[in-house]
Amino acid sequence: MPAAVVVREFSTAEQSVAEIAAELRPPILRRFATEAAQVARIVADVAERGDAAVLQHARALDWPDATVERFEVTAAEIDAAERVVAAAQREALEVACEAVREFHEQSRPQSWLRRSDDRALGQRCSPLGRVGICVPGGLPLPSSVYMCAVPARVAGVDEVVIVTSSRRDGSVHPLTLVAARLAGVDRCFRVGGAHAVAALAFGTATIPRVDKIVGPGSIYVTLAKREVFGQVGIESLPGPSDITVISDGSAPAAWIAADMLSQAEHGAESSAILCTPSRGHLAEVREELARQLPLLPRGDDATASLARRGALVLCRDLPECAAMADAIAPEHLEIALETGAETLAERVRCAGAIFLGPHTPEPVGDYVAGPSHVLPTEGTARYASPLSVEDFMRRTSIVRYSRSALAQDARHIVALAEAEDLAGHARSAAIRLE
Repeated sequence: MPAAVVVREFSTAEQSVAEIAAELRPPILRRFATEAAQVARIVADVAERGDAAVLQHARALDWPDATVERFEVTAAEIDAAERVVAAAQREALEVACEAVREFHEQSRPQSWLRRSDDRALGQRCSPLGRVGICVPGGLPLPSSVYMCAVPARVAGVDEVVIVTSSRRDGSVHPLTLVAARLAGVDRCFRVGGAHAVAALAFGTATIPRVDKIVGPGSIYVTLAKREVFGQVGIESLPGPSDITVISDGSAPAAWIAADMLSQAEHGAESSAILCTPSRGHLAEVREELARQLPLLPRGDDATASLARRGALVLCRDLPECAAMADAIAPEHLEIALETGAETLAERVRCAGAIFLGPHTPEPVGDYVAGPSHVLPTEGTARYASPLSVEDFMRRTSIVRYSRSALAQDARHIVALAEAEDLAGHARSAAIRLE
């Protein structure tokens, strides 16, 4: 028999939904004061010394023999990567890129302008000039490349740049490079971490300054994005991955346990939560977690995740499960019901992505469904949204008044300006009618 899995249990019969949610949602970034101070020093160093600072930190952290001349990956290296990537993997990347492209083409913001006899009002939507994408190094994560780069390309961004940590010998994983080519990335730099974020924010002689930085990374990348916000735009401060599953037992417990472990294997800070109205199903899922954990290559990470941030929540009924999920505001929400998943989903306002039905496991969203898998984490789905085409565009308001239109509104402009003690504002409007 497998050893019992350590995971917390809660019951809404004993605690309120709000109380349980508060225990499950940790404070964002509060635990990383030491790392934040270290990141601030790195960012300041790169801002002052440019390539020299990037080189120093790259040599210390990832690539002992780094040189500035080799920061950028060459076309020949990408050609070589194309030759070693397995055909099945390349085909999967092609299918995924096309699915992401098709999805995001449906949501591209459109400019508009409305005219009347005496005025015109509208909004112009235009792409950013250059964006930088952070791609985690170490193990290959090509999905992070196309989930960020393809929406940027759909938006019409002029230049897309990625930064990713190299391996010890300075090489970048071939899957990352092939994904970059298929997704339309223009330039790739083999540096990662806080110093790469700073280089994108301030620009160096080698690494170009960008308008916005997107993409996931370590806590150092996240803290660096926070540090440079304002110097450049950022899309979010992504934290560890999380999933909440609503299940009534109509889907096998083995499936639900596998879905929870798909996120728990990301690491000890990741979160996997089950909400169910069935005590028997809860017990079955617990047994399945214990059975499947030893089968995972990253079983130690998943075990730590379940112990630290996992939970099995017994609710009174399915509507209360939905209320629990809404209070958690998960990155990923699975509603694994044989019937009624769509109806129950209407009760949930706060979730990054919702996966409906027992045959829609969260990994379909990670790889091939189409929406970007860059989603709000750590409960930020209360106010934030998935990465989209809009993240790579700016909106500009357009206003045109004729003399008659100004005459109609001038007294209101003057009244409001004078109420705010801004006589210059009032005069600017009134002088045109004298």
